Amino acid sequence: MNPLAAIGRLFLNFVASTGKIGLFFYRSIYHGFQPPYYWGQIVNQFVQIGYYSLPVVGMTAIFTGMVLALQSYTGFSRFSAEGAVATVVVLSITRELGPVLAGLMVAGRVGASMAAEIGTMRVTEQIDALFTLSANPFKYLIFPRILAGAVVLPILVFISDLIGVMGGYLIGVHELGFNGGNYMQQTLRYLERSDVNSGLIKAAVFGLIISLMGCYQGYNSERGAEGVGRATTNAVVSASIFILFMNYVLTSILFQR
Repeated sequence: MNPLAAIGRLFLNFVASTGKIGLFFYRSIYHGFQPPYYWGQIVNQFVQIGYYSLPVVGMTAIFTGMVLALQSYTGFSRFSAEGAVATVVVLSITRELGPVLAGLMVAGRVGASMAAEIGTMRVTEQIDALFTLSANPFKYLIFPRILAGAVVLPILVFISDLIGVMGGYLIGVHELGFNGGNYMQQTLRYLERSDVNSGLIKAAVFGLIISLMGCYQGYNSERGAEGVGRATTNAVVSASIFILFMNYVLTSILFQR
């Protein structure tokens, strides 16, 4: 009933969980960079995370660009600043909305899949069988997913940036009446390489978070179907929260003047 004791327990649980995740990540990287290397697993995860996530990320990006163009035009028209719509769309997508929305969509699709797959392997004792066969689960299961997540998500975000800007272009030219050449000129006029690079850096961190939380929750899932379901839910929720938290941290670091 002591509120201070409850706060203390929450803090200690948080510190313990952070330490476990850190050790889990260290073991994955330590074992992953030692031979032998499972290139087949790595390539398979590149396909699973990247190629199969492209449709949902692309649809999210194009509709985000469309809505952003409409909302920006509605607001800027009150100040006779409609010409800034293209600039706002491209900067918002490349610096913020592209990596965050792509990260959240991939967390819902890939993070849940990783947690469910590895959790099921834990429940059915397939992970224990890997130890018996002298195959390190961190090298065979965890490292390929973490590596693929950190490498593939920036590629997805770069593609989603292009699709999102195209969505804004379609609305701006065909619905709002902008000239196509002028719209593209305004799009590229104030866009800097640092804007794109910052979004890709965020995407790499978000991909690492998604893969790490999905693998960690699945690897440590409890026995039974209920445990696997709980691990899947925890993977998506924890990855989403960490993405939003790290988005603030990275934004404060990358755009601090």
